[in-house]
Amino acid sequence: MRIRAGYEIVYDCPAPVPMMLMLNVRHERIGDMETPDLLKTDPPVPFRQYRDLFGNLCTRLVAPAGRFTMSADFVVRDSGLPDPITPDAVQHPVDDLPDDVILYLLGSRYCETERMVDLAWSLFGDIPPGWARAQAIVAYANQRVAFGYQHARPTKTAFEAHEEGTGVCRDYAHLAITLCRCMNIPARYCTGYMGDIGIPIEGVMDFSGWFEAYLGGAWHTLDARHNRPRIGRILMARGRDATDTAITTSFGPNYLAGFKVITEELPEG
Repeated sequence: MRIRAGYEIVYDCPAPVPMMLMLNVRHERIGDMETPDLLKTDPPVPFRQYRDLFGNLCTRLVAPAGRFTMSADFVVRDSGLPDPITPDAVQHPVDDLPDDVILYLLGSRYCETERMVDLAWSLFGDIPPGWARAQAIVAYANQRVAFGYQHARPTKTAFEAHEEGTGVCRDYAHLAITLCRCMNIPARYCTGYMGDIGIPIEGVMDFSGWFEAYLGGAWHTLDARHNRPRIGRILMARGRDATDTAITTSFGPNYLAGFKVITEELPEG
């Protein structure tokens, strides 16, 4: 399967603004790229890139005063297979987890485990550990939160999403991540492209948030927003929560004047 993906993000800046971006596809997919996902800016500005502690490719630049556009448009090959289902994936005892995985059991900015641990054990303590428990958490988060862009706000935490019962994809992911961590299932946040491939068109295209849980010695893709396997995910960044994976971080005043994301299947050729 061939997928065209990209974005156009436009800012109006009253003065020059330093920015950090996480808009590149993760290095694990480089071998699948038919064309590179090169950042283009209008007007052109210099930028530099580095990899953060989570392996994400980060870009640093200074947006000039006035109208500033960032864009990319690329083609990537994909297996066309839905997210794997692994019902025999076991849950590891905490003391058997790899050292680099323990981090994903801890609370973080948007995933306040200390506020939800009692609720988590009351809901999922009787469910067999492993894949079944993780799926029960995904289903609960899916049913608990009602989707709506009007409910989005950058400060909303997992606990607040649970109590308010509304949110966007990142809120579903944060809630499920938090409940997984409370049940000693390591979980990490993911952001990237995910189009409407294989399902009816759902609305305006956007970047998507989901999560991965560590079971059976491997990380598994799970999606509390949709609660079903999906086709054509293109991962951009991973981290503890949305703090570590923000597509743009601005260090000064600016106004978002335009935002467009492209994710569509192309014919073979």
